[in-house]
Amino acid sequence: MKLIRFGEAGKEKPGVHIDGKNYDVSGFIKDYDASFFANGGLPHLEWVLAEHRNMLRPLPADARLGCPVANPSKILCIGLNYAKHAKETNAPIPKEPILFMKSTTSITGPNDVIMIPKNSVKTDWEVELAFVIGKKASYVEEADAMDHVAGYCLHNDVSEREFQLERGGTWDKGKGCDTFAPLGPWMVTKDEIADPHKLRLWLKVNDTMMQDGNTDDLIFNIPQLVAYLSQFMTLLPGDIISTGTPAGVGLGFNPAVYLKPGDVVELGIDGLGVSKQNVIAYRND
Repeated sequence: MKLIRFGEAGKEKPGVHIDGKNYDVSGFIKDYDASFFANGGLPHLEWVLAEHRNMLRPLPADARLGCPVANPSKILCIGLNYAKHAKETNAPIPKEPILFMKSTTSITGPNDVIMIPKNSVKTDWEVELAFVIGKKASYVEEADAMDHVAGYCLHNDVSEREFQLERGGTWDKGKGCDTFAPLGPWMVTKDEIADPHKLRLWLKVNDTMMQDGNTDDLIFNIPQLVAYLSQFMTLLPGDIISTGTPAGVGLGFNPAVYLKPGDVVELGIDGLGVSKQNVIAYRND
């Protein structure tokens, strides 16, 4: 199944994507939130689609999509998790996963704008495979880790490199700005992805291919990440974990290349769809 959320920002409703079209399921499902994942929401949605498919209202082709998961308690991200990306940044291969967090206020829909923060000079792009926790995880063994995964989605881990690396603090500083976490278009349930560790992922800026990698270059895979992170904090249903970016970020070019107002970023992952963001200057709405 491919889960979507649609409508005005902050007022999204749940839907599904089937055979190239989007449908409203808000008459059957309250939302794709922690309670949904924790209380059998996915099997219930599967039953809804089997029994009531003909009752679902199709959505207009131009309906806005939001993040496919509602109100995650946290977004956990892994840094330098692709061998080729570590090499391009002249960083050693990590011996353990490098963890940082993005603020939940950075979440936007897949095709919403990227707003360059006030005083930013180094806003960068990062296509990433994210996965969604479906069942509470605490001190999970690697062999059982995939039982706690609900599905996968596309994520642009937008990053401000000066804030991240030059402002005397943790990476979080350059990761949690408003609009810095476009997610979606869908959350794809794990049964639809045969192997999440063999997916092509790519990103273009102004139609120029910047990143073109594969998740087979991951240093720490999804079971390893679930097991590792659950040793330090409880992972709750609906939490989003982003697995890192392949080579080709703006920081890695010589000279470095960064986003500017008017740029267009497009990205995708096999089976997880495509998203597109226009880049705008800071504005105080």
